[in-house]
Amino acid sequence: MFYDYQYIIWVLLPSLLISGFCSLRVKAAFNKYSRVGSMNGYTGAQAARKLLDRAGLQHVEVLQTRGFLSDHYNPMSKQLVLSADVYQGTSVASIGIAAHEAGHAIQDAEDYGPLRMRSSLVPLCTIGNTLGYIVMAIGLLMLYASGGSVVGKYVVYAGCGLFSLVLLFQIVTLPVEFDATRRAKEIVVDAGIIYREERVGMDKVLNAAAMTYVAAMVSTLLTLAYYIMRASSASRD
Repeated sequence: MFYDYQYIIWVLLPSLLISGFCSLRVKAAFNKYSRVGSMNGYTGAQAARKLLDRAGLQHVEVLQTRGFLSDHYNPMSKQLVLSADVYQGTSVASIGIAAHEAGHAIQDAEDYGPLRMRSSLVPLCTIGNTLGYIVMAIGLLMLYASGGSVVGKYVVYAGCGLFSLVLLFQIVTLPVEFDATRRAKEIVVDAGIIYREERVGMDKVLNAAAMTYVAAMVSTLLTLAYYIMRASSASRD
């Protein structure tokens, strides 16, 4: 018999706790260091523009958008999009996030391998995320409805294969994000946007943000492990 509470206990609750903790760390770090102004007074938008221009990326637009920490770089449109707090803010937190996104733009200009790979995996990740859950759930229903059919087990495994595309995307994402963070920490000081002693707060914000990608990968691993375990145990019953 299939018990949904096992999914809640072994996957949903741990995933919520891990992702929630990481999200709170990011918000706490940003809220704390968004009150620490940079000595040179650059806004996030000005910092991003200066870093892009220094890298010869005058064609990359810096735009403002809505939402809390909705900042991102779009390699297709060549647009660096910053949330209002980051775009207008003059804090070390705002500058750090803007520099991180500028780091992605520089990766794109340098044809950084993991970034190129991540972009190519987006369609596959979408398919895996959409179909993976459905196929895995159908497989488990077949297993328990038939008392452990081999067909149901392999349907679950097929769903796990699809959902593994999400894991692959997340694995490739990690070096992309960590490299952008590393670049951000270096270029803001080299460009004279902030002083080295001001980087403490910026580093804490960026390090906390990087851990959210690790949390997402752990959640995916838990999901895959759960379905593989349930398929294996059900087929033996």
